[in-house]
Amino acid sequence: MARRPSGAGPQHLMPSACIVRVAALLLLVPVPGAQSVGLYSPGDPLVLLSADTLERQIFNSTSAWVVEFYASWCGHCKAFAPIWKALANDVKDWRPAVMLGAIDCADFSNRNICYKFGINSYPTLKFFKTFSKNPEDGIQFSNHGKTIQALRETIITLVERHEAIWPSASPPLQPTSVKELRDFFLVNNVTYLALIFEKDDSFLSREVALDMLQFENIAVRQVLQSNEELVRRFNITTFPSGLLVINNGSCRSIPGHADWRSNYTKFLQSLPQVFRGNVFIPTVLPSAQPTTALALWKVADKRKVYMADLESAVLYTLRIESTVFPYLRGKRLSALKDYVSVLVKYFAGRLVVKNYLSILNLWLSSRRSVLQTEWVEALRNKKEFPNATLPERPLWVGCQGSKPHFRGFPCGLWTLFHHLTVQAAGQNQPGTPEVLPTMRKYVRYFFGCRMCAEHFESMAAESMHEVQNRDQAILWLWSRHNKVNARLADSPNEDPKFPKIQWPSKDLCPSCQYAQSERSLQDEEKPMWNEDAVLLFFKKHFSENHIIMEYFTEQRTRNGRSIAQQNYEAEWELEGERRGEENGQGNQKELEEDKKTEQPETGKVEERKYGLGKPGSPELPKPSIVKMNTKAKEMVEDIVDLDTFSEQHFKSKALRMARQISIRQRRSKRDTGLFLIENEGRHSLDSIRESLKHKNLGSQWFSGIQVEEVKKENTLRENQWIHFLGMGFSQLDVSLCILLYLLSSVCLLGMYIFFRMRMSYRKGRSGYPLT
Repeated sequence: MARRPSGAGPQHLMPSACIVRVAALLLLVPVPGAQSVGLYSPGDPLVLLSADTLERQIFNSTSAWVVEFYASWCGHCKAFAPIWKALANDVKDWRPAVMLGAIDCADFSNRNICYKFGINSYPTLKFFKTFSKNPEDGIQFSNHGKTIQALRETIITLVERHEAIWPSASPPLQPTSVKELRDFFLVNNVTYLALIFEKDDSFLSREVALDMLQFENIAVRQVLQSNEELVRRFNITTFPSGLLVINNGSCRSIPGHADWRSNYTKFLQSLPQVFRGNVFIPTVLPSAQPTTALALWKVADKRKVYMADLESAVLYTLRIESTVFPYLRGKRLSALKDYVSVLVKYFAGRLVVKNYLSILNLWLSSRRSVLQTEWVEALRNKKEFPNATLPERPLWVGCQGSKPHFRGFPCGLWTLFHHLTVQAAGQNQPGTPEVLPTMRKYVRYFFGCRMCAEHFESMAAESMHEVQNRDQAILWLWSRHNKVNARLADSPNEDPKFPKIQWPSKDLCPSCQYAQSERSLQDEEKPMWNEDAVLLFFKKHFSENHIIMEYFTEQRTRNGRSIAQQNYEAEWELEGERRGEENGQGNQKELEEDKKTEQPETGKVEERKYGLGKPGSPELPKPSIVKMNTKAKEMVEDIVDLDTFSEQHFKSKALRMARQISIRQRRSKRDTGLFLIENEGRHSLDSIRESLKHKNLGSQWFSGIQVEEVKKENTLRENQWIHFLGMGFSQLDVSLCILLYLLSSVCLLGMYIFFRMRMSYRKGRSGYPLT
């Protein structure tokens, strides 16, 4: 490699060839642990970065860095990935002067570092000069173009912005001068000097100079057409032209034609005594952990809609998409408020997620501007709100792709929006549909794939204003989704195992498409879809009753309780009833009849335990709050649903007691801690609500009921013989009351006699005032 000649820049910054070779490959080896399952692999000639290696690699580096911040689900990123790989392969000889890297911001482990670097759209390319120290030092490519040539030229332009401190690993890129050439071989210990004469706006010489960076015993310099002295001295008439100068004073032309860069580079690399320098490959800065981990394949039914996909889409939109901006205000904040409000109205999620959204909506409604730090903090799950949480990580089931970078969030977002339009139509509220305008604003202001957002905006501007009611909103979104599928069909960037089709397919909805005979009789321009059938299919497929609760990490049901907890409580209830039947007194016939009356309840419990998630299964009943034990304290608390509580527990129990009055009197009454069920177990819903309100007790109190306390209360009630206002008194209690009454009467009588005698005594003494 040539040394820097005098007059070519600050010489004191130019290292020896050995130092350059060492620095050249400090970062060539892919980061251990960064085993990418995204758009790039360790075999690609670029560095796979992660949250724990990004700053350590690019800050205070002697190399310039160009980093692509991408999302593995983004369609535009998938289309750009082959270009970025080709560019990395094209400029691999530019290392260590210029290093290329990539980081997947869709990976949850990388989201905080992407926030820190201000990434709000994908893909984003940022250039970092040598010795950069802060994320703000990154220069974003404004219009980086789609061609490798445009990207190369942008990188060279940014490298040349190093003015005060030239990159130590980079060759001189500025045009040469007469002064430099006069003493060139005296200053530089090389055999060859390649002079490339070109127009002032050409990048050829600089590209060749960077291509020859890793080769020894040769130097490359640029001569501009505007340098008339050198052009005239070497008698150059065509541009570009190459001239090879040898240290013995001879020179000759460099052959070249249409592909000038390739021809020049190959010619120079093949010269005698020109060789690639020995490069040592040390270990790079290791990553603390892999950026992503392969997930086990989850078997999913395409006929089902999974709650995991819906909640993961909500999670991603809120905690990833909406948190990338330094502050939220104006139209963007208004779009976010509308989006959260629509989720509160129409999202049929689990109770804990709906509570979370309600609290978030309340916090957001009064804000006129929101800082990024405030918004990120507001989105966290709070310990003080255990019944209002959002999953910490996305879990794709129906939207799982054959590889982690396929499907995922875009599929989940389409599913979520279809679900919201169906839910809104099911409420039959007057007015124009608000889901579509809200979705349009969300995509415009928050959707990370900007090219995808532009495509959607063009479709919305074209025909969304024609939607007049909620049913039309369902069909509009369906038709545009199919339009997108048609545009992406057979794309090499899409999942080959889940091809883009016109949906719903015939096996899902046979009546949604006209039969071939029917279509042949119709006009050729008529659509093949039966929109009435499509509408009915969508209203059923994306309805709340069609959502499957499988594959949650903790297998939680809609009310927020874990399935294991519900099964445990159900078994405890059955076991308690069996014990009561065994220990109770009465004829066997009545006990058998009572067992038969409870048999349907047992069947429901068994179905809830073993038949969860099956198509057509009934809604999961909520557990009785009077059957909890101390183990329930360790589980997630639940907000008491009074309607379900009354319907599921008191109604069934009251009817059972009404039919089996004699059995109810012998068996112990289960106290809820609020009141006893009297008058044939009939309590109105209003009285239940009023009792809860006056007692001021929550679910935490219910979950703390001890089994021993229940047994104790049952034992005490066996000897109760007086009921007064719902309170029981035993014979011992009444005897003690009578005894205390007699003692107090004697004490009062003694006090009366004492004060009466004392008054009489004082009246008998002289000096007592007389009336």
